[in-house]
Amino acid sequence: MDLFETVTTGEHGTPVTTRPGPGAPLAVRMRPATLDEVAGQEHLLVAGSPLRRLVQPADEAARRAAPGSVILWGPPGVGKTTLAYLVATASGRRFVELSAVTAGVKDVRQVVQDARRRLVGGEETVLFIDEVHRFSKTQQDALLPSVENRWVTLVAATTENPSFSVNSPLLSRSLLLTLKPLTTDDVRALVRRAVVDERGLGAAVELAADAEEQLLRMAGGDARKALTILEAAAGAALADEPSGGGGDPVTLDLDTIERAVDVAAVRYDRDGDQHYDVVSAFIKSIRGSDVDAALHYLARMVAAGEDPRFIARRLVISAAEDVGMADPSALQTAVAAAQAVQLIGMPEGRIVLAEAVVHLATAPKSNAAYLGVDAALADVRAGKAGVVPPHLRDSHYSGASALGHGDGYRYAHDAPHAVAPQRYLPDELDGRRYYAPSDRGFERQVGERLDRIREILADAPRT
Repeated sequence: MDLFETVTTGEHGTPVTTRPGPGAPLAVRMRPATLDEVAGQEHLLVAGSPLRRLVQPADEAARRAAPGSVILWGPPGVGKTTLAYLVATASGRRFVELSAVTAGVKDVRQVVQDARRRLVGGEETVLFIDEVHRFSKTQQDALLPSVENRWVTLVAATTENPSFSVNSPLLSRSLLLTLKPLTTDDVRALVRRAVVDERGLGAAVELAADAEEQLLRMAGGDARKALTILEAAAGAALADEPSGGGGDPVTLDLDTIERAVDVAAVRYDRDGDQHYDVVSAFIKSIRGSDVDAALHYLARMVAAGEDPRFIARRLVISAAEDVGMADPSALQTAVAAAQAVQLIGMPEGRIVLAEAVVHLATAPKSNAAYLGVDAALADVRAGKAGVVPPHLRDSHYSGASALGHGDGYRYAHDAPHAVAPQRYLPDELDGRRYYAPSDRGFERQVGERLDRIREILADAPRT
């Protein structure tokens, strides 16, 4: 029985079965054989978790109680296909794979019919559908009978939110498992295992430290991409060896990695000085309104494999610190960009980041709010706090009125322009000004309104 069947679509729509061998891609050969080899996803693999019970059922009753459909949601290269393999192989079931990009309803039905025939003989099938979000409603509906009748155990993978991309009937019948992005250390462990493991490169090469760091940066948390780059670099290095690499291990240096992927390494160390130099130049270019320079430094970070979520966080900070109230919509753009990058990932996320960079760099600038809160903090830390004026104190508890709390408070909405002339600052800070709006962008209007407000408040009686 072949437990590693992969079904793709042939020229005439006929499923074609293959199995990974020595010539299979490195990422395929290095798929974990057990749950213990899986990198990351600890939250899904704890003892007693639904996934562990599905992969390692304790008995026949537990196996039948396992869900008939599983949806794996997560970014590319985090192990969705690997977990689907393990669901099949660890329990002795046949594994069949379809890609939603090339397969149609006919292909699904043919696989299901074959699975039903095998089920009569006691052989169960795990049907893995990659990129299930690309299936139409009709195609997803075609999966329902096989799930409901357990003709197959369906494992579907998607990089998009299943709440929007998977039909409700299929989603309600499925166990939804969310996979987290791999950390750099997770990918590093997989790369190092592939270098020495006999399934991988069998120690025919060794990876220089700077080459490893560059490979990890370019992979961006995608294990499949990391192993693909490693395989390309190893192939190029071994081909250059007169002996074909039969002697000592061939060193893969930074130049080898660069040539293998046909991308010049960006001289950018995420843990060193150049990392901070590039990030600093990026933020200062936005602050200085040089949109071209800002896009340049964005490109350097993207090309170096910087975490797009880190870039997005810096943009949110810049929107608040450097653009501020001169263009309040800049912060909305930055926050939306951060959420969008989290949702769609890379490489499309670079477009979202670029739009946010353009907005922030071309927006009018003001750091007045930033300076204002820091000035207020400085006073508080210096002990300049004072007591809350009695008329502003809480008057909703028993005994508050006897203490005079709330006496004389004027409800702002009852006053002209909704500004009641009364004191708000403690006596010790009476007249203190923290916020000084600029005359740029929207803040000019804020400043004009604030002048009128402060004139009204200045008429408040003093004790």
